[in-house]
Amino acid sequence: MRQGLIRIPLSATSLFVLLAALPSHAAEPRFAIELEAGPVWQSRNDVQIPNNDSGTRFSLIDVTGHGPWPTVRAYLTWNISRRHELRALLAPLTISETSRLGEETRFAGATFRPGVPTDATYRFNSWRITYRYRFVDGDQWRWWIGFTAKIRDAKVRLEQADTAAQDTDLGFVPLLHIRGEWEFADRWRLSLDLDALAGGPGRAEDAALKLSRDLGDRWRLSAGYRTLEGGADVDRVYNFAWLHYAVVSAGYRL
Repeated sequence: MRQGLIRIPLSATSLFVLLAALPSHAAEPRFAIELEAGPVWQSRNDVQIPNNDSGTRFSLIDVTGHGPWPTVRAYLTWNISRRHELRALLAPLTISETSRLGEETRFAGATFRPGVPTDATYRFNSWRITYRYRFVDGDQWRWWIGFTAKIRDAKVRLEQADTAAQDTDLGFVPLLHIRGEWEFADRWRLSLDLDALAGGPGRAEDAALKLSRDLGDRWRLSAGYRTLEGGADVDRVYNFAWLHYAVVSAGYRL
């Protein structure tokens, strides 16, 4: 959902300081670092800016193609205690390609001609902080629930030889967070990780299903599928995208 930016850095910092002052049930705070990488494809990326008769609704895939493109994201998790965790996520994504539009396209106040080489850029960077509480802590099953504060840094840009236009958006999005783990065999886990929001003029879902193997007490290797879908339908902009990732990741617990 596209909306105005709510300034939260001070609040996020205050939350970290407050939680750091709480007593921990563990002997020491535990941290985990995870790096995730893999190719991404897109099956939908529809754009109309502005979202009225002065803008043309078109598929950005006609210019950029379906992919794949390389992606990477990084997680830092702080296990405050056995049941309370904080997680930070850095997930940059930029797609840039050159092709030709099939028809005259009115975008962000400019008109782009068909059949002319056109540079298209789609940026969707995501910076998030998640708090979650482990409400199921069994021998095989573990479940967390929480909330995610997300900063979305988005841009759509078209450029021809003599014409260029872009639309940018920097905003705050609150998301519900759910995570589940099933340890179905010794050192083997199946995990589900979800940040999602639905309702109003927009929606957002980021979900991953991964198979993991613990390599000793500190290292964990994972592989799986991630999907990112959502967008907004408001007066200023119409943009819905659906991305698909094949991912591998390595995690290290400090």
